[in-house]
Amino acid sequence: MRFVLAIVAFVVAAVMIVAGIAQRTVFAPPTQLTASVTVPDDARYVVIAGSALNAHSGQQTLSVSGAPDVKSQVVAIGRTEDVTAWLGTEKYVAVGYDSAADKLTTRTVTPKASTGSTDATDTPTPTPTPTATAPAGGATEKTVAGPNPTGSDLWLEEYDGANAQVTRMSIPDGVSVLVASDGTKPAPSKILVTWPVDSSTPWAFPLIIGGLVLLVIGIALYLWGLYTHRKSRGPRRKSGPKMPKLPKAPKYKPSADVEVTSRGRRSTRRSRMIAPAVLVGALTLSGVGTGAAFADETPTPTPTPTSTPTSTSTAVPKPVNQLPPAVTVPQLERIIKRISVSAANADAKADPNLAKERFTGAALQLREANYAIRAKKADQAALPAIPSDPIVLSLPQSTDSWPRTVVAVIDMPKDAEGKDQAPQAITLVQDTPRDNYMVEYAVSLEPKAKVPNLAPASIGAAAVRPDSKLLALPPNQVAAAYGDVLMNGDDSKYASLFDSDGDTLRTAVGLPYKNERKSSLASTASLTFTNQVPANDTVAMATNDSGAIVWTDLLEFETIKVTEAGAEITLQPAGGATAALLGAPGSKTGVESTYSYQLAFYVPPAGSDAKITLLGFAQGLVAVKEVQ
Repeated sequence: MRFVLAIVAFVVAAVMIVAGIAQRTVFAPPTQLTASVTVPDDARYVVIAGSALNAHSGQQTLSVSGAPDVKSQVVAIGRTEDVTAWLGTEKYVAVGYDSAADKLTTRTVTPKASTGSTDATDTPTPTPTPTATAPAGGATEKTVAGPNPTGSDLWLEEYDGANAQVTRMSIPDGVSVLVASDGTKPAPSKILVTWPVDSSTPWAFPLIIGGLVLLVIGIALYLWGLYTHRKSRGPRRKSGPKMPKLPKAPKYKPSADVEVTSRGRRSTRRSRMIAPAVLVGALTLSGVGTGAAFADETPTPTPTPTSTPTSTSTAVPKPVNQLPPAVTVPQLERIIKRISVSAANADAKADPNLAKERFTGAALQLREANYAIRAKKADQAALPAIPSDPIVLSLPQSTDSWPRTVVAVIDMPKDAEGKDQAPQAITLVQDTPRDNYMVEYAVSLEPKAKVPNLAPASIGAAAVRPDSKLLALPPNQVAAAYGDVLMNGDDSKYASLFDSDGDTLRTAVGLPYKNERKSSLASTASLTFTNQVPANDTVAMATNDSGAIVWTDLLEFETIKVTEAGAEITLQPAGGATAALLGAPGSKTGVESTYSYQLAFYVPPAGSDAKITLLGFAQGLVAVKEVQ
């Protein structure tokens, strides 16, 4: 028997070991799934839909090849609506996925400029590339270059050059991938998407280990059986003398009153066995009959079925028409780093043309003036740099249209003397999908500024209309009202709306400062102050308490005129910023100096007892001219 068990153990062990090894070798599942497609050679833009990339689960690996210039190829990831908006009227090849055929598909899409819809055809046959009209004289037609996606702030992620050849990503359905070159050369023509497959074999290791254990058991059984078999074949001892027989017992004789139907011991033994069997059968029959009668008289009630309680779940209502934030936090960090590099380059060279790459509006005007002053006054300090990090607050606008606004507050490093600097709040505006974000306002926060509760960056805040009546003051009237306070102080009709506590700008250039300037002026000259709200758009973003943060700017004009013939105005300090912009130390008629104030306010909702608070500002001389 031990040999049989050993053989069975050997056979089962062999089957288990072979099965375990086969799972890791012959029957091993594939480690990945792939799908590829070839697009027309002259296609300049290829859009891979998120649904195609999510045809199989797992992280996607996108491989592109076939570009005429590897250095110019780019793989950009963005929201599907953003990618479509960036392409505009540009023709592109859309890559989808056919689940029935289990392969990638292509179709050429030619957007219509008039309606914004697309005219898609399922055939991959390319449409002729748009060409410029040939000039007179029979010159050769020249292909019109398309937009270059490289470096756009619109993308969530971007891979350029050799880094774009193999890209690992996890793309949700609402996101698409744009594959292109520089807008002039064709895009990579070969697209390969790879998905990982779970190739684990959880039973392989247990089968191999179990087979080895059974093999050891089989060997042990075999050795044990061999040992027992050899031991049983040894010499046997002869048996000793036979034991004496026991005396026979007297035969049993039944009495005369016992009736016996048969004779002999066999009949007696048979009668003893029959009696208990008959008794058990009788008891069994009687029990069955009794139970049947009990069942007829008192029927057992059938249990009434009860409904099984089920757990009910209330679905969390999703926001209706919830718009996405203009940028994500990683996207904003990348944008700020680009702006920081561009601003540092422009500031180092004092080049206004370089500043125009990333600055606009009041922020650009202040930097251009600073560059002009530094060109004539070497010791003039540069404006605060735009740091690249850390971003301590980000507030993107929740929108799917343009223009888009994003606000970021960045901690400033210590100055040259080791003193702390106020954080800088910058307002970024993107006018169109193909434009980069531009710095429209760059202000330093007030020391006592308390930023109200804002929406998280993952949701974004809604833009407030400039003429909204739901605030204590419409956003487009805040700058004019604050300018009146700077001119008239507490006598201004708007003074009660603004909080003067912690307003350092009001202390520096308010009514007391202006009165002091007038009193220190010679009697041969007059000094007047006026202000004006420029035509730049006011930016307002909603806060969680139904208020708004408002960014606006204000221009203040300081005009000094000569009141007596023969008198002359000498600008102080000599060789200062005013003289540098004017290009002269003084004037015989008069000088008008223009100061720009970039302002950030918190405006409470209408009916609130809170006051409008100045959160931060930036101010500086932007223009000087001689007046008659």
